[in-house]
Amino acid sequence: MGEARVTPGTGARRLSGLGELVYEVATADAHAQTWSVPSGEGGDWERVSAGAFATDVSGVAKGLVAAGVGEGDRVLLVADNHHDWVRLAFAVWTVRAVLVPLPSVASVERVAHVVRSTRPAAAVVEGERAHRAVSGLQRELPDLGRVWRLSPGLPELVSLGAYMDASAVRFRREAALPEDAAVIAFPMSTVSRSMRGVVLTHGALLAAGADVVDRMWPRLSELEPGAASTLLDEPLSQMSGLASLVACVVGRVRVGLAAPGSLQASLGAFRPTVVVCGASLLWSVYEGQRSAARATGWDSLGTFNASVDAAVQFDRSPKKGAWRRLSRSMYDWSFSKVREVFGGRVHLVVCWGGGLSEKLDAFFSGVGIPVMQVLGCAETAGVFAANGPGDRVAGSVGRALPGRDVWVSQEGEAFVRGGVAFSGYWGDAEGSQSAFREGWLATGESVEVDAEGVVWARGRVRAQSAVAEVPGRFVAGAGVRGAAQLGPVPAGGEQGGGSDVAVERDRVAPVRDGSEGDGAATLELPVVEGPQGGGGPVGPSDAELVAGLEARLRAHPLVSQVMVIVEGRPFASALVTLVRDQLEYWRLVNGRPLSMSAEEIAGDRDLLREVQGLVYEANRNVPRRLAVRSFHVLAEEFTVQSGLVLASGEVRREAVLRAFSEEIEGLYRSRP
Repeated sequence: MGEARVTPGTGARRLSGLGELVYEVATADAHAQTWSVPSGEGGDWERVSAGAFATDVSGVAKGLVAAGVGEGDRVLLVADNHHDWVRLAFAVWTVRAVLVPLPSVASVERVAHVVRSTRPAAAVVEGERAHRAVSGLQRELPDLGRVWRLSPGLPELVSLGAYMDASAVRFRREAALPEDAAVIAFPMSTVSRSMRGVVLTHGALLAAGADVVDRMWPRLSELEPGAASTLLDEPLSQMSGLASLVACVVGRVRVGLAAPGSLQASLGAFRPTVVVCGASLLWSVYEGQRSAARATGWDSLGTFNASVDAAVQFDRSPKKGAWRRLSRSMYDWSFSKVREVFGGRVHLVVCWGGGLSEKLDAFFSGVGIPVMQVLGCAETAGVFAANGPGDRVAGSVGRALPGRDVWVSQEGEAFVRGGVAFSGYWGDAEGSQSAFREGWLATGESVEVDAEGVVWARGRVRAQSAVAEVPGRFVAGAGVRGAAQLGPVPAGGEQGGGSDVAVERDRVAPVRDGSEGDGAATLELPVVEGPQGGGGPVGPSDAELVAGLEARLRAHPLVSQVMVIVEGRPFASALVTLVRDQLEYWRLVNGRPLSMSAEEIAGDRDLLREVQGLVYEANRNVPRRLAVRSFHVLAEEFTVQSGLVLASGEVRREAVLRAFSEEIEGLYRSRP
């Protein structure tokens, strides 16, 4: 009999809490280099050992205890990524408190909503705006004791516990249980300004991190001990960033945190062996190489395109024979430039959230940078499906992780059962119950699943879990992989007697470069062939299809509201508003000046291309007659005060049509 494979994930599942993880790593090897911290302005990085980090965490943890933070108390953290964020987070978990993270760009209204909802015992904030917002609520909320500014080293907190015996922290850490709440995560709002807080336990986060490490381990284990390192820029306040962080610590991957918007510029100096990122970084690298080739001349662009084709064909080919290898080697000089963008040592790319097209996925893997896409939502601790070495399918997010089954509704939404699930929404028992349907968790993710059980991400259909009666297809992850059944979810998950159906795998549609205009916030789009009418059962009405199209568009983090205009028009168009919370973050990430107004952002060519790709992909899910062929981006959201939104949040369509009649007419004036 073969021996069971032992990975770092195996040990992580046995831990009682995230606080214990830090001390376990330090006990195994106190001198192991587990963190990297920016040093000076020259792009240098200083390494921090596991032992030193554990000592730092203990110092902050003693300060929290001295400040009166009790077991189960909430601690608000409003800040961007840096090393002190991580120190404070692990200190909070060590003393059995609950972390409530928000990004520094969160609006005052959002911060106030979260503070009133969670009633934290203490807060650590970055920036004057957040400090004023939180401090101003102390009189209203007597539970909110201390509000500290985040400063390097957290000196105020550390000094509070300087003379406290370390046993006070140790007793709390040893009393931790896997079912203790660790995080209340508030996802970035895409539809509602008042998102519910997702409660996740220590056990859920550890298990999710361990599952990702196990899936990636065949590739990670090829690196020398201590050689695995990564540079993260996914926001730690969001579940993708937090899940990435936990997985890296579990997998013994040395972690550095890039400043917002600086990841690509920092890769050369950091030279990671593992890159954890979103699809946007990979798209940016590809476009950068293509633009450089175009600037050199059309011959260079032609050579670049040929090298892309060679890399894609090499990755797609099941047999990498001598001829294939020779063809690929002819362009290795071009591929080396791509590898150098990542620092020249990258061994693995984990693309969190999916969204990378099959062609780009195959291109990077063909270049020698294997990409493993991962998909999840806050309610599944950031992951429920992932590609893995040896079982990767380009363009997909792989198969469900062990112990999880995926059911796909007719609307294309993924429901998950088994494995890691959240404990509920904070203070919302009714909402928590509605997130499940007969034991299946609604994810809000739009997916397709093929006959082999491979999951393909198609965007989001909802901001958070809210279940309606939706018949659909059941796809089991174990035992009956690829089985499909029409109708409601079978009771108890048993497969019924329906016909087996294979969900066809479609490649993600490429984004057409249609943004060559003068920067106006209006774009026209080619029509993507969506589902056509015909025989068979009666499908959804046009109103239902339009509502689904609007929901898919609203699921993008930048998009607040969408109104598709069809009736009485030669083709469909749309008005799109932007999430105010996200505009500043988008400006920072994309290197735009501080003085850039909301109106200028709405007309920015890069932003329009991002929305264009979203609309182009959403059109795949509707018939041709309903496909959006042009849209206009508005800088201001529809509000109740402006008379454009009802108190329930529903858009007053007639009022919007009157208010923006000129913009709407412009969408049709420019078309034949």
